[in-house]
Amino acid sequence: MFYRFLFSMALCLMCLCASLTTQAQELDSLQPATVLTLKEVIDMAKMQSPAYFQAKNFRENQYWQWRTYKSNYLPQLVLEGTLPYYTKAYNQILQPDGSIEVPLQHYSNANLNLSLNQNVSLTGGQFFVDTRLERYDNFRTDNKGPKYIYSTLPGRIGYRQPISRFNALSWDKKIEPLKYEESQKQYVEELETMAVTATNLFFNLLLAQNNLAMALKNQANNDTIYKIGQGRYNLGKVAENELLQLELALMNASQEVSQGRLDVETSTLRLKIYIGLTGDQRVQLLPPITIPEHKLDETVAIAEARKNRQSVIAFKRRVLEAERDVAQAKGDNGLNGDLIATYGVSGTSSSLNNSYANTVSQQMVQVAFRMPILDWGRSRSIRKTAYAKYEQVKNTVAQDELNFDQEVYTQVKQFEMLREQLKITRKSDDIAQRRYDISKNRYLIGKIGITDLNIALTDKDKAKIVYVQSLRNFWNSYYSVRKLTLYDFETNSPISQPGYRD
Repeated sequence: MFYRFLFSMALCLMCLCASLTTQAQELDSLQPATVLTLKEVIDMAKMQSPAYFQAKNFRENQYWQWRTYKSNYLPQLVLEGTLPYYTKAYNQILQPDGSIEVPLQHYSNANLNLSLNQNVSLTGGQFFVDTRLERYDNFRTDNKGPKYIYSTLPGRIGYRQPISRFNALSWDKKIEPLKYEESQKQYVEELETMAVTATNLFFNLLLAQNNLAMALKNQANNDTIYKIGQGRYNLGKVAENELLQLELALMNASQEVSQGRLDVETSTLRLKIYIGLTGDQRVQLLPPITIPEHKLDETVAIAEARKNRQSVIAFKRRVLEAERDVAQAKGDNGLNGDLIATYGVSGTSSSLNNSYANTVSQQMVQVAFRMPILDWGRSRSIRKTAYAKYEQVKNTVAQDELNFDQEVYTQVKQFEMLREQLKITRKSDDIAQRRYDISKNRYLIGKIGITDLNIALTDKDKAKIVYVQSLRNFWNSYYSVRKLTLYDFETNSPISQPGYRD
């Protein structure tokens, strides 16, 4: 009996060594060429991911929209002309006595007009200064007049003023700066959104790698235990039913290894695509074990979120846009008109020099108006629709502001809860691992049965998965708080990026 016991122990040791060697070879084959931490993955997402380039292009687009808006309030120098306009055709001409003649018209016309325009945002009007030169050539051989003539407008100053009309320039001056500031803050928010997404993908892969590592270890352990079970079965120490149970556990472990490899490959591909990592190198992740210990104050979080988030600016912008629509509905659907006044000098001659030398003063004042008399309630309906939308936007924004504060408050409270939960799951994982090690050793010396060993194995795997998931939930919450507040509670400073050009 003593020799049988020695033989059994030697067989156990040989099987265990073989199993550990197999496991080491499996793990070595999975060693990646690139080792990444969570911070490195997030930094790569913020610097080279497709989402980063989309956010960058959006910021570029908003910048040029801002430049376009600013140019509306600067002087515009415009050159217009026709070089030339030529025609030869029979055209109907109404005579002073009411008759119509259809002579052949054969002429050309060329003109240039240089104008300097300046919009006035306060009134919605426009000052302008312009000068004009025109030449008319008559190609009719039977015409006794001059073959060509010059018409000049050496200088003219004027002003156009809409009357009771919607002033788009004034409203743009209120809304466009908010839109630009909103776009800058939105860019920073999108970077933090990338951090949240990268964190999820990081832990998807980390969880898959942990599951594969556990599956490989369980496969090796089950292989060792199965071989020991065969030796004991041959010695008549275990029943066939227990041996079959050990064989089934080994097959299930092998199946979990195959599934684990597929999960790792899929999760790796998704992570590499998102962070813009090219190449066929494998990726090995280092779990972020050390967690920040700073406390979060929900009052500070809400105050910083209101100060830093683009949503707060969007609330104000949405109300202003609704007010603008009401003003436009009133201005464009009631009495409105235009006042145009100009003063300048003009001349005409068959000589270019004389057309500038012999000039006369030119004045013009025009007041035009438009007022709907009978439109079957159309104008009133448009105004009422705009006002109803304004009321709806105000109520929606008020609710969104409440939801905004509640979301920040809830996330901060959840963060503190997840930190405590992480400490508990970390300790549970350590306890479950030690319990399994003890149970395995006791099984190897025949102190407990296979059922107790399987229970310890299941508890160990479950505790490890729960711990990694808790780690995932904590870091996801950590970066979600940063995203919702745009505030770094570790450094006690706002999260900001330099604005796109100044």
